[in-house]
Amino acid sequence: MSKVRMAILGCGGMSGAHAGRYKGNADVEIVGLCDVSEEVVNKYIERNLSDYEPKPQVFTDAAQMYTETKPDAVTIVTPHTLHFEHGMQAIEAGCHVLMEKPMVTDSGQAHQLREAVEKAGKIFVVGYNTPCTPNFKYLRDLIRSGELGKLETVTGWQTQNWKNGTTGSWRQDPALSGGGQMYDSGAHMFNSLVWTVEQPVGEVLAFVDNLGTPVDINGTVNIRFKDGTLATMTIAGNCPNDGSGMYYTFEKGRVDIDGWGGGWIKVFKAGQGEVKDLGIEGEAQTPNDNFIDAILGRAEPQTSPTNGVQQSELMDAIYESARTGQIARPKAVGS
Repeated sequence: MSKVRMAILGCGGMSGAHAGRYKGNADVEIVGLCDVSEEVVNKYIERNLSDYEPKPQVFTDAAQMYTETKPDAVTIVTPHTLHFEHGMQAIEAGCHVLMEKPMVTDSGQAHQLREAVEKAGKIFVVGYNTPCTPNFKYLRDLIRSGELGKLETVTGWQTQNWKNGTTGSWRQDPALSGGGQMYDSGAHMFNSLVWTVEQPVGEVLAFVDNLGTPVDINGTVNIRFKDGTLATMTIAGNCPNDGSGMYYTFEKGRVDIDGWGGGWIKVFKAGQGEVKDLGIEGEAQTPNDNFIDAILGRAEPQTSPTNGVQQSELMDAIYESARTGQIARPKAVGS
């Protein structure tokens, strides 16, 4: 194909970043935009695509958009609990899919969506940043190689003024969000965890504090992966100072890394201290650029529905544990 014909479903705030990335990509033509009203879509065009030619067509019905514009791909930026329905519809329409995080909010749906993607043979990526960075690829290869011995523990934290920033929005409506800070910004951290550890989750013990809202604002999570790796994650959504970090300990060293964006990494080896020259090459991509490159056969997709399944199983266990006060274990498919 000469250009990837791209549709965008969902014209809220975060969607503007996707439009900007595609607008600057010579391999993409944005052909259709869809949201709940033409007014919402037209204002989105004014904000993000006022000088874009030809103007994308405006829709309030996704099925009609797929029929009339015949896109090669769609980027889905809708509330979390709608992702499953919208993802299945897009796959059935013959589209490659970039799904904003999280993929879905139910592990059973995650398995169904993965099966549909595999049957269709389409590219399906989830919009996570760290898998598209050289630093996280280096870390995952380091874990796989065993150069530092077995990975034993992971400690992660993320802080954000999320509670105040999302007041009054769908993100604090459980029917649309599926959860709070842990399912929203915190999803980046949990994906960084499962993407690098690459092991099934065994047991989870979690505590949350809603701070008077309908959804979790703060949460702490202890995880035992089935290979014995231990992890603890703290997601704090009522802090005025944004930040994040992850710390991986091995038998023969330690790795510190930016768990949110993969912007920095430090590696420590036994007997050497910090390694100053890691030899990491390449530049970070956006998930959008990786998506387009994968469609055009120039790269492997850095995320997949399998990542979505792993994270959905983890999140289901987190919320079950927080609700019951007991250790939770991911349920087998169909249970």
